[in-house]
Amino acid sequence: MKGMFGGCSAVIWESEDKKHFWGRNFDFNRFDKGSGVLYLPQGTPVCAFRREGEAHGETYPAKYAALGMGTLSVPGAPVLYDGVNEAGLAGGQLYFREFAHYERGARPGTVPVQAGLALPYILSQCATCEEAAREFLGGLTLVAEPLFGAVPPLHWSFTDKTGESIVVEPREGGVRVYRNTVGVMTNSPDYEWHERNLLNYAHMRNLDYDAVTVCGRRIEQCFSGSGALGMPGDWSSPSRFVRLCFLKEHAVRGKGEEDGVTKMFRLLGSAAFPLGAVRVSDFSDVTEHDEEVLPFDYTVYTAVACLESLRYYWTSHENLRVQFVQMRDFAALRKPALLDISARADFCRRAGGEGADCGKNIQKFTDF
Repeated sequence: MKGMFGGCSAVIWESEDKKHFWGRNFDFNRFDKGSGVLYLPQGTPVCAFRREGEAHGETYPAKYAALGMGTLSVPGAPVLYDGVNEAGLAGGQLYFREFAHYERGARPGTVPVQAGLALPYILSQCATCEEAAREFLGGLTLVAEPLFGAVPPLHWSFTDKTGESIVVEPREGGVRVYRNTVGVMTNSPDYEWHERNLLNYAHMRNLDYDAVTVCGRRIEQCFSGSGALGMPGDWSSPSRFVRLCFLKEHAVRGKGEEDGVTKMFRLLGSAAFPLGAVRVSDFSDVTEHDEEVLPFDYTVYTAVACLESLRYYWTSHENLRVQFVQMRDFAALRKPALLDISARADFCRRAGGEGADCGKNIQKFTDF
């Protein structure tokens, strides 16, 4: 079950027509077998705290419906890994190994919240980044209570329809909320370190370098991409952060939602883990809920949420066809619903004659 707390990269972006997007890669070596696209309607009892071994926890009725990737494997405690709510607040949890620090008990007058249950609590109770920040800074206490036998080290990324973006990190001495961030987050170290590390790459640009003269000899440029020489290409957290910041700064934005979502998937693909490239060195315990545990971390799924249309798009490692659901399609439901992500290869055959299974208006092949 620790698979719900994997690594990951998150990006916040917008289209030319001011559609706002929050997207992420979920990188780990397993996936909870009960996971899928999860819808939580208004009024759902959302569990914020539940002690190990107890049948019931402290629940709060959802003020806002939410939609994202999650699981109902925990009886009475729906879990979201990422998602968007009906007010247009979107966010997700990311691994924060060796840096996360939680309190032993709740501060007086605050709501005790376990780290693994913080995201569904925030998305069900808050409409904006401002409200989420207030909750983390004073309304709740993140407590070191195990969930499935472990206390997951996490930090969180959020954005809303105003374009505001925040990163929330539980550290020794208290929770830190970074406002108006660059809109990128990966894993450890902390956000402040990642942001300052960008100074090491101030020379990078999207414009190719022209011919150079060395020892009196002029050497003409013969390839593209020289402006970004020195960009780190590995899958470490600092390298992914730098790469995604560069792309967010220079990549062409989509004109509208569909174009913007397509380009978001392109950006996130630059930080995705190919299966076999990242062998696991810290192999955490396997539980009865974990499915197909591998010796490699890989990008289990990639997801993008649009804050205006309340659509949630995703691809999986096995199925690169973009699928989506829309919040309004679940409006009649009064109980949580879980949708299979269809993590099976799905190819679209394009043909000029009979047998085509994708698209109705197919241009016929031209004879030459």
